[in-house]
Amino acid sequence: MCCFFYLYLNKFKIYFTVGKENINKLFDKFNQYNVIVIGDVMIDTYFWGKVERISPEAPVPIISRSDIEHRLGGAGNVALNVQSLGATPFLCSVIGDDDKSVVLKNLLKKRGLSDIGIVTDSDRITTIKTRVISDNQHLLRIDEEITENIPTKTQDIFIDKLKTIILGRKIDAIIFEDYDKGVITSNLISQIVEIAKSNNIPTLVDPKKRNFMDYKGVTLFKPNFKELVEGLKLDIGKNDFKGLHEASNQLRDKLGIEMVMATLSELGIYISDNGSYHNIPAEIRDIADVSGAGDTVISTASLCLAASLPPKDIAYISNLAGGIVCEKVGVVPIDKELLKEEYFRIKEETQ
Repeated sequence: MCCFFYLYLNKFKIYFTVGKENINKLFDKFNQYNVIVIGDVMIDTYFWGKVERISPEAPVPIISRSDIEHRLGGAGNVALNVQSLGATPFLCSVIGDDDKSVVLKNLLKKRGLSDIGIVTDSDRITTIKTRVISDNQHLLRIDEEITENIPTKTQDIFIDKLKTIILGRKIDAIIFEDYDKGVITSNLISQIVEIAKSNNIPTLVDPKKRNFMDYKGVTLFKPNFKELVEGLKLDIGKNDFKGLHEASNQLRDKLGIEMVMATLSELGIYISDNGSYHNIPAEIRDIADVSGAGDTVISTASLCLAASLPPKDIAYISNLAGGIVCEKVGVVPIDKELLKEEYFRIKEETQ
C-alpha cells in the first residue's frame, strides 16, 4: 500500500519555505525545548512468532513464539517522539499500582524519561495492548484496560502535579494525547489550558470522541479525518477541502482555538488558521504500519509550534515525519536525522 501525490510536483515546491540553513537551525533549536505530554500512557507488547499449523482444537492458527517485546505506547510514544527530535519530554499520566506499572516505569528508565509526572491509582490497571505478529503480519490485538474517568481524588492529585511541573520549569509546549482511557477529563483540560495561557505556553491536542468539544482555547487541534467528521457529526468526503475548511471554521468558532490540523492519511494533511488554509499532499511511500503515525505528527508539530513556525511549515514538516514512521513495522518514534535527510532529498528532487 502506498501514499501518492495529489498535487503536481511543480506545485509541491511551494511547501518548501524553510531552507537548508534554517532547517538545521530549527532542528538544533528543538534541543532547547521542554514539552509536557499529558494523556493515556500504555504498554505496547509485541508477541513475535511464526504460524506453522492450525490448531486441532479450533480453526485458529498456532503461533510459535520467538520473542516478546514491551514498548512505551499511547502518550508514551508521543514522549519518545519528542525525545527523538531532541527536546525534553515530561510524560504525565495515571497508571495502575500493579505489576505492569513496574514494567512501565522500567521502560521509562530505560529510555531516559522522567517519571515525575506519573501518578499511580490502586483502583486502576496499567493499560496494555498486546499485538501478535507473524511474518510482519498483524494477526491479533488484545487490550487490557479501564476506560472510566479517573476518580476525583486522583484527578486532583494529578492536576496539582501538572501545575507543579508547569510552574517549576520552562515549558515550551503542552500536548494533550487523548485515547479516551479516562486520564484526561474536561476539568483537567480547562484548568491546564488556563494555566498554559497565563504563562504563554502553546497547547496541542490529539482528540478522541469523549472530550472532543472540551478543548476550548487550545492553540492547535489535531484530529484525524474520522475523528473530525464524527466529532462534528459531518457528512463530507476526505477530499472535500471546502467542507474541511468550513469544519475548521466551525471548530474555531465553537472552541476558540487558533489552528486546526487534520490528518487525511493518503491525502496528506490539512491545516488552517484564522486567515488561511493549506492542503499538504502525501509523499509516495511503502506503508508497513500506520500505528503511531499520529503520535509522530503531533510531537513534531509541538516543536514546530514552539519555534513559532507558520501553519504551512508546521503541517509540512509534521506530515513528512508521520509518513516516515509509516514505513516501519510497529510503533516507533521518528528519527531526527532521517527526517532532516528526507526533507533535503525531496527539496532537491522538486527544484
